[in-house]
Amino acid sequence: AICGHGCKYGECMGPNKCKCLPGFTGKTCNQDLNECGLKPRPCEHRCMNTHGSYKCYCLNGYMLMPDGTCASSRTCAMVNCQYGCEEVKGEVQCLCPSGGLQLGPNGRTCIDVDECSTGKAVCSYNRRCINTFGSYYCKCQLGYELKYVSGHYDCVDVNECVTNTHRCSLHAECLNTEGSFKCKCKQGYRGSGFDCA
Repeated sequence: AICGHGCKYGECMGPNKCKCLPGFTGKTCNQDLNECGLKPRPCEHRCMNTHGSYKCYCLNGYMLMPDGTCASSRTCAMVNCQYGCEEVKGEVQCLCPSGGLQLGPNGRTCIDVDECSTGKAVCSYNRRCINTFGSYYCKCQLGYELKYVSGHYDCVDVNECVTNTHRCSLHAECLNTEGSFKCKCKQGYRGSGFDCA
């Protein structure tokens, strides 16, 4: 195949017959094809012809999608919320799945609310507050254990003297107290109860 005039942006397929590369036209493939003038138009909003190609642009408040269409940049998918969002009057607001979480400074991710330090948590007198991500729970105070007593769970005093979890001296007696214990040196011995001489 010989093309006397040559094929500038294409290849010679037969006697003086050029096959043009995409974006070019004409007998010798030397002319730029204006894709913006094609029907259907390749871009939804704005089209700019370039040498051998074209570029799509979107109007303000819209985002260019891979297929050349323009999608509102005010949709949940575009905002990239951590847990989801809602659209109210064209405005997009990210949401957090529980009251124990609040929107972070970036407006997209949720950060934990420490209910224990803010005083929002309600735990009974013999329980302490443990913060978790998005919530909290009430755990028995130290010296108490959770037991099923008369039809419900309750925090009951641990008798350290019976469970042998005290650190009293061998020469001291253990006295159980509510939530704790005391050590008292036996007769004839002196000291803190942890050390008796």
